[in-house]
Amino acid sequence: MNFDLDDDHRLTQDLTARFVREALTPLETKVLERDAAGKGAHLTEEETRGVDALAQKMGLWGLDAPADVGGMDLPTTAMVGVNIEMGRTCTPYHLPPDSPNLRMLMATVNEDQRARYLLPYVRDGLVSAIGISEPGAGADPAAMITTAVRNGSDYLINGRKIWISRAAEADFTILMAVTDKARGVKGGVSAFLVDRDTPGFNVLRRIPMIGGQFTYEIALEDCRVPAANLLGREGEGFAPMQLRLSTRRLQMAAWCIGMASRALEMMIEYAPQRSTFGQSLANRQAIQWWIADGAAKVRAARLMTYETAWKLDQGRDVRTDVSMVKVYATEMAWEILDNAMQTFGAMGMTKDLPLQLMAGQVRTMRIYDGPSEVHRWVVARDLLGLKR
Repeated sequence: MNFDLDDDHRLTQDLTARFVREALTPLETKVLERDAAGKGAHLTEEETRGVDALAQKMGLWGLDAPADVGGMDLPTTAMVGVNIEMGRTCTPYHLPPDSPNLRMLMATVNEDQRARYLLPYVRDGLVSAIGISEPGAGADPAAMITTAVRNGSDYLINGRKIWISRAAEADFTILMAVTDKARGVKGGVSAFLVDRDTPGFNVLRRIPMIGGQFTYEIALEDCRVPAANLLGREGEGFAPMQLRLSTRRLQMAAWCIGMASRALEMMIEYAPQRSTFGQSLANRQAIQWWIADGAAKVRAARLMTYETAWKLDQGRDVRTDVSMVKVYATEMAWEILDNAMQTFGAMGMTKDLPLQLMAGQVRTMRIYDGPSEVHRWVVARDLLGLKR
């Protein structure tokens, strides 16, 4: 068995590591200062433009986008290596375009939508969002009640969506809505491309989250969307949405590997420097076990994530694999970050270090795109042979 990335893919990972060191890690101090001041962990528009320019110059733009729209067409396995490196910093930045929404677009756009949305998404770095969750429908999409009703050459969408990242900044939002209540998720859910300035698309509020993050709640009030913006076929939006979710979950697993690796390195560097009761922390069994167990769990998470990514690239059904990886990687990173904060003592509780920001981000990952309990349920049903 070959556990090495292809040479080209390894070079891309190395290039990403350099990008993180040179462009993102130096911005951590400013990000942490903003978060400590209650402004959230974010980059300014000027900082984002600078980082975007460097990413484009280094050839890290459109990595997994199709070649015919200017991308490099990298497989999922290569993107795991990229996202492990991106997870090593608390500076919030996604290499354009954001992979999960990109994958959903790639699977569904027609030629007209390819020109109007996919091409500028890759070429110009447009920002996208996706609206799935509702105030009464989070992990259970069957409870979705936002509706889209055909009205001449348009659809009228009514309902409410919540927990949407970047909704206020997004150039367009992929919006999930019920087009056939009787069929529900089995042929009654559709996806729509909704531009930011569409009348009836109303951002209600920005919601502060832990980890310096923000999400949004939106209301759709007779939001008129052209039928030409129906993404894929009517009633067939659920399967592409699952592809999008699988991509994000693998991305999260890779980020968690990067964050946990950074936390382990911080522990390894700090433990020999600090003494308690006449002994170096490096000589304390608790610290040694945290480091040893953490290294083993990071390795296990890395192997699970790469195997699942490889299966996805082969076109295999990876729903159960993705659920396993999502649970294991997020809980692994949470444990290692918590141990690292404990190792640093009072300093680990401050907002001077990136540990607390990463821990907050990992804690949200255990909820969004499916909480751990739902993913354990998915795995158990599959192993027990129960009907989905």
